[in-house]
Amino acid sequence: MLGPRLFLRMARWARNPPPARMVILVAGIVAIGLVIVAIEHFFGWPDFLTLDPRPPRVPRLQ
Repeated sequence: MLGPRLFLRMARWARNPPPARMVILVAGIVAIGLVIVAIEHFFGWPDFLTLDPRPPRVPRLQ
C-alpha cells in the first residue's frame, strides 16, 4: 500500500524530474547488472573463480 509520503515524493519528481544524463546513467548500470546476471544464469559460475573449501580444523592436544 502506498503511503502519503510516497505520493508527495512522486509529485515532487513529476514537477522536478531528474536530468536525462542521470536517468541514462542509472539505466546503464541496471542494464550492466542484468547482463551479468544473465551470463551467470546461462553459462554458470566459472570454476577458477570458486574458492577451495578449507580442510576442517583439528584441535591440538596439549
